Amino acid sequence: MTTIGIIGAGHIGSQVARKAVELGYDVVISNSRGPETLADLVAELGAKARAATPAEAAAAGDFAVVTVPLKNYKDIPVEPLAGKIVIDTNNYYWERDGRIPALDNGEATTSGLLQEHLPESKVAKGFNHIMASDITTDGTPTGSEDRRALATASDYPEAAELVTRLYDEFGFDTVNIGLLEDSWRVERDRPAYVVRQNAQELKDNLAMATRTV
Repeated sequence: MTTIGIIGAGHIGSQVARKAVELGYDVVISNSRGPETLADLVAELGAKARAATPAEAAAAGDFAVVTVPLKNYKDIPVEPLAGKIVIDTNNYYWERDGRIPALDNGEATTSGLLQEHLPESKVAKGFNHIMASDITTDGTPTGSEDRRALATASDYPEAAELVTRLYDEFGFDTVNIGLLEDSWRVERDRPAYVVRQNAQELKDNLAMATRTV
């Protein structure tokens, strides 16, 4: 069975872990404070999950989910993620992260920054524009009418394909934005950000997005 390494055990990371375990994945989850601080979460998740350091989670995962505050993205271990697909949930909250001029000026994307930090990894955008609580509650079976859709983007087709497959398992349709350089369309404060939308509505909202907000 596939193992998912999760770096970041906050709202999104813990919810992804819950759904992944429910689906039968093995999960190795980490945070910046140490495995011992995740004892309660791991006890809840059960035998399919264990706590580790970020480097250990990165090494253990067949692929990884990075879900840390954007200001900490340079702390993500590089070498253990080389050659692996990394799903990036990061969002830019300047109130928390401090101002990042390249993002403010529309010269970079949040996932593009992580890709630069992980040059040997294959980064894909995912799970950044859905409320954490909805990850485990809003999914519906494939083919359901008005099924909720989520977006992805990657410079690597195989990474976008993995996110598409995972989204479907979690209960969501996928709209592929394209390359990471266009992933700003689903970032904070754009029309597609944290609203419930089906695939056509998501496409429409992505098209309405402006480069800077």
